Amino acid sequence: MSVKVHPSAIVSPKAEISDGVTIGPYCVIADNVKIGAGTELAAFVSVRDYVTIGENCTISEYVALGNIPQDHGFMGEVSYVRIGDNNIIRENVTINRATGEGNATTVGNGCFIMDAVHFAHNVQVGDCVTVANKVGLSGFVEVGSHTVFGGMAGVHQFVRIGEYCMIGGLYRVVKDVPHYTLASGEPLRLNGLNKVGLERGGFSPETIREIYRFYRGLYRKDKRFTDAFMEAVMRKEEYIPEIQRIIEFYGGTKRGVTFWGK
Repeated sequence: MSVKVHPSAIVSPKAEISDGVTIGPYCVIADNVKIGAGTELAAFVSVRDYVTIGENCTISEYVALGNIPQDHGFMGEVSYVRIGDNNIIRENVTINRATGEGNATTVGNGCFIMDAVHFAHNVQVGDCVTVANKVGLSGFVEVGSHTVFGGMAGVHQFVRIGEYCMIGGLYRVVKDVPHYTLASGEPLRLNGLNKVGLERGGFSPETIREIYRFYRGLYRKDKRFTDAFMEAVMRKEEYIPEIQRIIEFYGGTKRGVTFWGK
């Protein structure tokens, strides 16, 4: 199996290009780049230094990977973009390098990143995440696996979004969104569980019911949230693993957590 490079592409001889890679017209591939087997780059893709792309990815026109961070704190240090296997990255997507020596902006495996999405410096995206058109993730945002973003959502820096979440389109996310939830509205609120996502992910009906009961117990009208949460922390080992992960998520917040809608 050979590498296919269009005659108009500029590919550094120092780049590590695996078998079966296709590089389309007018692409530019820098020195410190690694591209895994079977990955296809369409026309006008730019891959800058310190970018690793996994196997069997499909990268569409005008994607820009590895540009330096849009961050006043960046001082020219060596940092990275690391993209896993089997990702679809559509037109005009930009994924920037991290701030901080040796740090990386990362994308997991099996993600679908649609047109004009931006991942800023130090973003961490899990596996099988779907990001609709023109979503923006600011610096240091963390996104758990199997989460879905509606189009044009914007996420504030340092926000964490859990696994199996769904974020409504056009909304701004300024606080953490815990695992397994739906979030929408202005200001953003939790509107329930991402039941469809959980069912597709193989969660049992009983597990889904347990998660729902736990969240309803946290957000009771007759008890302050802080009191309900502290009780949950004290009883953490009694819960199923999925609920233990929710408790740990709340405990690790820096920006606060999005509350349940009324």
